[in-house]
Amino acid sequence: MAGLSGELFDAIEVNAARTGNHKRAAVRMSRLAAQAAPSGMSRAEAHVRAGEQWLLADEPTEAVAEFRQAIADAGPTLDDPRVPLARALFALGRRAEAEDLLRELKESGAMAQPRTCDLVAELLAEQRDLAGALDWATAGVDACLRGEERDELQLLLRLRYRIRIDLGLGEDDYDKLLDTGQAQRDHPAAGG
Repeated sequence: MAGLSGELFDAIEVNAARTGNHKRAAVRMSRLAAQAAPSGMSRAEAHVRAGEQWLLADEPTEAVAEFRQAIADAGPTLDDPRVPLARALFALGRRAEAEDLLRELKESGAMAQPRTCDLVAELLAEQRDLAGALDWATAGVDACLRGEERDELQLLLRLRYRIRIDLGLGEDDYDKLLDTGQAQRDHPAAGG
């Protein structure tokens, strides 16, 4: 029985990106996730990554199955599998199910996770739910500012700014944080 490794899945993803054959990558990843013993990564993470390839192959039904399996396996994953599951459900026209899933995410405390906030805000912006996207992006910024996790801060600030522009809203204090961040990158001495 082969072991699951991030390196193997990375290689499969790189090859799929190079060739454009995401379906082949998805099939291979799905088989590995179902048959392999976890070693370097969890079976749940393997199912998430397989599901992402199914989405890229424009096969949302297969993606749904992989994301549901990731949730059932309950192992550690880089990203919450409910977010790409919602994306796949939207792709299938199952909007009510996707919205229920996002509501469940919100109620489970996921708005305290900056990466999850970024992914959900992007998804909602794609679905033209700009008010919902703004809520998630703002929650992500708040989570970054409260905690030590700052990796997503600039991404969330930029996303939030774009959403606010689309909504026709003026600049606010969070937008000024983005300006400050850009100023410090452009002129390091100016920031102190």
